[in-house]
Amino acid sequence: MNSLTDSAAEALAARLEGAWSTRTPIAPLSETCGLHDPVEAYRVQERWTRNRVAAGEQIVGRKIGLTSAAVQEQMGVDKPDFGTLWGSRRFDVVDGQARVSISTFLQPQAEGEIAFLMGSEPPAGPRVTAAEVLAATVAVAPAIEIVDSRIADWRIELADTIADNASYGGFVLGAWNEELAGADLGTVEMSLEEDGREVSAGVGANALGHPAEAVAWLAETLLELGVGLRAGDIVLSGALGPLVPLVVGGEYTLRVGTERPLVLEVTR
Repeated sequence: MNSLTDSAAEALAARLEGAWSTRTPIAPLSETCGLHDPVEAYRVQERWTRNRVAAGEQIVGRKIGLTSAAVQEQMGVDKPDFGTLWGSRRFDVVDGQARVSISTFLQPQAEGEIAFLMGSEPPAGPRVTAAEVLAATVAVAPAIEIVDSRIADWRIELADTIADNASYGGFVLGAWNEELAGADLGTVEMSLEEDGREVSAGVGANALGHPAEAVAWLAETLLELGVGLRAGDIVLSGALGPLVPLVVGGEYTLRVGTERPLVLEVTR
């Protein structure tokens, strides 16, 4: 597919929405439609988001995917990507705990991250630095992103996951912390446990060298597309360790530095 028409982008967005709403995986778009160009895949993603917003969805920020070498190896890709955080899949946290039903998703996995709360827009580039991102950041928080794919068996290439809103499933946030934003986030340790057993671990540097560097990459990429980060945006800066499949009855505990643990319980 060398030149994606508006009608073709609309058709692919509708196909993804159908998979999302019915929880029925579809074959890779790269195989069935020849979608390989990341730029065209972002057009599909943008069209899907636009349609959801028209139907009442709320945009609450952005997510960066495929930032760690471990996740890139798991997914068989070699570049980061980004997607949009849809507010309908921000799950409530009460006293450090959240609960999700696995029936909400198709093939969910969890990853531990650091979330940024933007207090202002980073400078308009063209080069955005990690220092500028941190200066524009109000606070950071531990986050569990639930990644999910509408593509059957996670059989994806980069264009598939981009079109699929960067494999967005949902997210939960710990408490925002202004002091943590001033810490050396590159050395902050992350541990994700399943029922008390560590199943994923890493450090902040696993997200493109530093979580703020990942957000800087996002800011630059968005500017190239004629958009940008906004004050109030939540940004999930990318996985710090390998993905972990979610299972019914599992209790997943995220520890980031010395922050209070964030617990996610998965029900039927």
